[in-house]
Amino acid sequence: MLRRLLKISVALGAIGSLALAALLAFLWYEHIRPLVLPVPTGHFAVGRVTYKWVNDAVPEPLSPSGAEKETVVAWMWYPAQLSTQSQHAEYFPSAWQAALAHRSGVLMTDFFTRDLSSVQVHSVLNAPVSPEQTSYPIVIVRAGASAFTSDYTVLAEDLASHGYIVVGLDAPYRTFLVVLPDGRVIERVATANLDVAGDSGARLLAEKLLPMWMADINFALHQLERLNNADPTGRFTGRFDFERLAALGHSFGGAQALQFCHEEPRCRAAIDIDGIPFGTVIRDGLSKPGMILLSDHSREKADPAAQQIFADFRSIYVRLPSGYYVTIHGANHFTFSDQILLKSRLVVSALMAVHGFGHLEPRRGLAITTDYVHTFFDVYLKGAAPWQLAGLAAKYPEVQTESH
Repeated sequence: MLRRLLKISVALGAIGSLALAALLAFLWYEHIRPLVLPVPTGHFAVGRVTYKWVNDAVPEPLSPSGAEKETVVAWMWYPAQLSTQSQHAEYFPSAWQAALAHRSGVLMTDFFTRDLSSVQVHSVLNAPVSPEQTSYPIVIVRAGASAFTSDYTVLAEDLASHGYIVVGLDAPYRTFLVVLPDGRVIERVATANLDVAGDSGARLLAEKLLPMWMADINFALHQLERLNNADPTGRFTGRFDFERLAALGHSFGGAQALQFCHEEPRCRAAIDIDGIPFGTVIRDGLSKPGMILLSDHSREKADPAAQQIFADFRSIYVRLPSGYYVTIHGANHFTFSDQILLKSRLVVSALMAVHGFGHLEPRRGLAITTDYVHTFFDVYLKGAAPWQLAGLAAKYPEVQTESH
């Protein structure tokens, strides 16, 4: 009997080892396969450029040494003029990829995530701005918590292809990590990590961090004004239309978008994508057109904490002069970012099955998101007919829309 049990144990161990090896082999195959991001739906070609800006007048509040100055790395996507010399951008700069791999570990970067060097984007580096229009409206994009701006490349490229200059920001000590032009790698500090704050401390920490993120946006806006007045390269001189300024963000970035548009008089519209609101906009409301775009939270409706969040959403929504409250059934929190494509499809599917939600096909979710986002801004920044936005509900039956 003992010998038989031993043989069974050995056999089960061998089967388990083979199954694990097969799983890792499949994950590796997923990892190395090239990934082409969804094609932008507008008619403009898309350019991309990055800047590092330092505010010598303001100390960095999260710097451990207290000696550093506020710094942002700006990613900009814009309507571009292509040439035979146009070179496609990397999805994620190679120096950033190396730093991320070093800090995240082999399992996460080589098995659970696609090879970022094989992700193909549709934007080109440092191209001239398209001469089709004299200037273009500006959309500020804010990532979720410490996420990378590049995680929203699909959204940014699509907006730029419809004639918007899209500006996203990464910041040392706030973003998961930032690689500066001199090679320094600066990681997020623990005091800026909303992921480990816990339910009881998350709101307090978010309210503490929100002014720092707002300061980054305001500093970047000032730098855009300088480029507009006299870009040393000539690329952006006179090309920003500050009379058509808007903001959108995902997760904590959604809270930033609402708060920024509440504080900045020139901001004409805002979109909060699945982001718990924070700041004075909850109390004061938003006097500009706005959209609240949510994933499927039907399983959370009975949770008291969630009920308060939904009450805050509704309070903001009902006071908007023109408002849209949009829910995508079957969507999850990562439906709106490139992460839904970058993570292993096998792992994502398993998580969806375990949690019983988020079954929406990833590219379908991104298509819905980009369509709603650019159409909303077309209406409120470019004067498109409102029926174009209202008509999207018939195109996407998985979307529930309220508007006023």
